[in-house]
Amino acid sequence: MTRDSITWFEIPARDLDRAKAFYETVLQKTLRHETMGASRMEVFPAPEGAVAGCLMAVPADTPAAPLGTLVYLDAAPLLDAALERAVAAGGRVLLGRTPLPPGMGCFAHVADSEGNRIGLHAPG
Repeated sequence: MTRDSITWFEIPARDLDRAKAFYETVLQKTLRHETMGASRMEVFPAPEGAVAGCLMAVPADTPAAPLGTLVYLDAAPLLDAALERAVAAGGRVLLGRTPLPPGMGCFAHVADSEGNRIGLHAPG
C-alpha cells in the first residue's frame, strides 16, 4: 500500500464555532464535529483514503498564530524509530508517542531543526 507524505493536518482555533463558520462559508462544505478525549475538533470532509484534517480547539488564551497549521508526516513503519532519528538530527520531542483510537495508529509532535512544530504519524 502506498502512503502519502502528509497524513493529517490541524488548524488551531481559539473560537471553534467561529472558525467552523468561516471555513464552511469559504469552502461551501460542512465540517463534522468530533471529540477525542478532551480534544474538540471540526473535521474537513474527505473521500475515503484521502488526506484529511481538522480545525482543532485550543484554549482561548492561546494565540493561534504561533502554533500555526500542524501537518502530520508519514513516519511509518515505526514512530518510535522516527522520534529517535528526529532527536539525533537536532530536533526535540514536544509530545511523545500518543495512541489514537483502534485502527488509527499513533502520533507525536517534534520541533524540527528550525523550531517548527511537526506531527509524525504511523500505523503502529
